[in-house]
Amino acid sequence: MSDLVIETTGLRKEFRTVRGGQRVAVQSLDLAVPAGGGVHGFLGPNGSGKTTTIRMLLGLARPTRGTMRLFGQPVPERLPHVIDRVGAVVESPKFAPNFSGRLNLQLLSDAIGAPRGRVDEALETVQLGGRDRDRYKSYSLGMKQRLAIAATLLKRPDLLILDEPTNGLDPAGIREIRETIRGLGEAGVTVLLSSHILAEVQQVCTSATIIGNGRLLASGRVDDLLGTTTAHRVVVADPERAQAVLRDAGLSVTVVPGDPGPEHPEIRVETEDAARITQVLGGAGLWLSELTPLRPDLETFFLALTDAERLGADR
Repeated sequence: MSDLVIETTGLRKEFRTVRGGQRVAVQSLDLAVPAGGGVHGFLGPNGSGKTTTIRMLLGLARPTRGTMRLFGQPVPERLPHVIDRVGAVVESPKFAPNFSGRLNLQLLSDAIGAPRGRVDEALETVQLGGRDRDRYKSYSLGMKQRLAIAATLLKRPDLLILDEPTNGLDPAGIREIRETIRGLGEAGVTVLLSSHILAEVQQVCTSATIIGNGRLLASGRVDDLLGTTTAHRVVVADPERAQAVLRDAGLSVTVVPGDPGPEHPEIRVETEDAARITQVLGGAGLWLSELTPLRPDLETFFLALTDAERLGADR
């Protein structure tokens, strides 16, 4: 049995334009999503091919060439054999507006032959238990999105595919969806999360694939992609003297404007040994009020990759 939930090799999708030409939406994409639960970010700018790739995996679009597998089974040929293990929220959900959230789920469970007891499980998982008897049309956008996720959980999927689930949501709605996704990953469901909101993704994803212009740019565990940091933010009462002392000790020091302004500079020191900073400053009678490692963030890494891809495409 494959240890990959999703696997594509050389995946390509071309569309005909209105003028009879061709537009390549996905090109030579190798995507690998490991099994075993957790959240895998599928990241890229708008128009980079994320939704097209998802539609091909779900049999909603046919690839121009390349191969795709779900749970080790070739798709779309064997999609009917694995589709019950897959849940997906790709487009705006369709629910009866005058029915309650609970009734909508009960009707859906009857339609797919799932026990009605799973309705309670799904509502509890997405934390809609207190509003399940309210009419769907009274729900906020975040609640509607959580009900859509609940609908996919009725068949207890091993893989959940979410395409930009936080689009159009306010900060509270984004937080609710983020907590739901994190909980599903921790419960053993493998989640493929397509998004371009990097700050949100970094809080829930353990691994990620980044694409640009339909091409694979990077893939792996988030911690491995970002690497370890050697930069540290140093805050002391006498920053000018601290700079001189640290440089005299052979440490690499950078000074940047701080908050609230340039009269309060921020010291950044490059070293793998944070204790060395403490030792040097303490030996000079300078005491730290803050020493913070500056961990690389996914957004900076993503922008560097996609900017390089864009510049390469423009040449």
